[in-house]
Amino acid sequence: MDAFTDQPFRGNPAGVVLMTEPRPDEWMQQVAAELKHAETAFVDVTGGEVLPLRWFTPLAEVDLCGHATLAAAHVLGGTRRFSTRSGELVCNANRDGWVEMDFPADNPLPAELPAEVLPGVAPVSVARGVSDYLVEVGTAAEVRALAPDLDAVAALPARGLIVTAPGEAEGIDFVSRCFYPAVGVPEDPVTGSAHCALAPWWAARTGRSTLVGEQASVRGGVVRVTLRDDRVGLSGRAVQVLRGVLSV
Repeated sequence: MDAFTDQPFRGNPAGVVLMTEPRPDEWMQQVAAELKHAETAFVDVTGGEVLPLRWFTPLAEVDLCGHATLAAAHVLGGTRRFSTRSGELVCNANRDGWVEMDFPADNPLPAELPAEVLPGVAPVSVARGVSDYLVEVGTAAEVRALAPDLDAVAALPARGLIVTAPGEAEGIDFVSRCFYPAVGVPEDPVTGSAHCALAPWWAARTGRSTLVGEQASVRGGVVRVTLRDDRVGLSGRAVQVLRGVLSV
């Protein structure tokens, strides 16, 4: 599935493996490494009303993943409930073809970032959320031109790095890019979970609870966010590009 897009070969590709029997963690990790997507979702479709869901990068299991959850929900009809390492996640299909996911909000707190992570960049603000460092810079053009030191990013005591700025296009409130080399993803095309931090960050700066973000990677993608107290509604679309059968 290509997630957070309505066009094939855009957004963020995710594998979705629908499991009808138990499989060991090692097998799931090997499948994720074979598929080579930023994340692959593994759903136990025998789990009843609330389906167990796990996410693996090519190198490791992760606690939360937005785009692979969105992909899994689309495959399973849009409206679904999942049990995960981050608690129960609820997905609801809207009439316009978007699916909204209910995720925990992540409110970043002020932090310091080694200068070598973003050489030549003068941050407006630096913060640290539950999973990632978040850096705000002055313009969307700076975000698009970024060339972070990925070795320095991988050495951070966090999953990775989000860099963001106000949007410059009509209908786009903020732009971002996300880097996760420590888990085998140098730059993630579109990162749903990062918007759990971006939503409260930009809500506080704009005074608005509903916003639209563009992740300015090469593939690109759009995420609608709605901040509701300690939860974030993340909405997106997805496109199926391949269906197959694992033969192992």
